Parts: sequence; structure tokens; C-alpha cells
Amino acid sequence: MSPKTTRRTFLISATAALSTPAILRAQTVDAPLDEIGVPQAPQGVRRNASSFSYQNWQDHFETLGVATIVADTTSRALHYWNADGSDYRVYATSVPRREDLTKRGYTEIVRKRVGPDWTPTANMIKEDPTLSYMPPGPGNPLGTHAMYLSWPAYLIHGTHDTRKIGRRSSSGCIGLYNEQIEELFGLCPVGTQVRVI
Repeated sequence: MSPKTTRRTFLISATAALSTPAILRAQTVDAPLDEIGVPQAPQGVRRNASSFSYQNWQDHFETLGVATIVADTTSRALHYWNADGSDYRVYATSVPRREDLTKRGYTEIVRKRVGPDWTPTANMIKEDPTLSYMPPGPGNPLGTHAMYLSWPAYLIHGTHDTRKIGRRSSSGCIGLYNEQIEELFGLCPVGTQVRVI
């Protein structure tokens, strides 16, 4: 086989391997499955995209209502369905950095704001006394858009710090890239039902 053919074969094989989604490659590993069929990472290995699991709105709600969101803190993904189920979208998110900051259960969007300002909670200030009120703008931790939940101090919002997405990095909220929260903001009316799992 000539060097040119070998190089071409290598490039084709490498391209195929890279274009195969990581989630599919991860499922070929012979690993024990959890209760929802997700392969478990070996001890000492951090979970990544292999923890992603699809959600069905019927597993969480009786109807779609005006719109529905399921925020999966394990997968670090937010699932959205419109009122008739014809529009389903998935967004990568940041999630609470510790279990004691994580609130799970049923809630709903009670108000929305473009250009939100931010006031740290008493617990946040206790952890970091340098925190203070921030007006809307590039340094604001809520990004460009925020949707407030019926739980006090819990939001679905954007972030200017894109390194936070896909990580345990929030103080309790669900964060999205600014471009994606802007899109979701336009799709979700007040009254959108939300479940955080």
C-alpha cells in the first residue's frame, strides 16, 4: 500500500471516529447501567456527556400546558416542549455546584426580564462577603435574560461566563449560553411549567 493511500485511509478513519458522537462511543463501553439505562463511569472517573439522557414530557407532566421544561441536573441539560409538542429542544446548562444548593421538584415561570439586575442572597454574601448588587451588563452573572421561578431566588438565566456551561458552577440556578437563553426566553410564556430533576 502506498504512503498516499495509507494517509488517506488514516484521514478517513480519523474523521469517521471524530464525527461519531461521543455519546454513541460511550455506550459501546461494557459498563454497568444505572436505573435509567445510562452506563456508569468507573470509580474515580468524572461523568461527562455519557450521563446525558433523553426525557419524555409524559414522564413528568399530565399535559404540556402552555409550554414545558425539564431541567436535568445530572445530564446538565434543559429540555423544552411547546404547547402541542411539535417543538422539542435541548440546551446545555450549568447546574448548582453543590447538592445543598440544588432544589428539585415542580415549579413554573412566574416572570421574565430582559437585562436583569442581580442581588446576591444572604447565603451568597456569607460565603463571599465581596459580593454586591450588580446592574445589567457584561459583568452581571444573570446574563442577558432571566426567567424567574416560583421558588424564591431560583432562576433560569443566561451567563456571560461561557466556561460555566456544562459544569456544576451555579449557586442554585440553571444557566444557559446568552444566545440560547434569548431563544428560550422567546419560546416560554409566563406559566410555563418546570420540573428540575
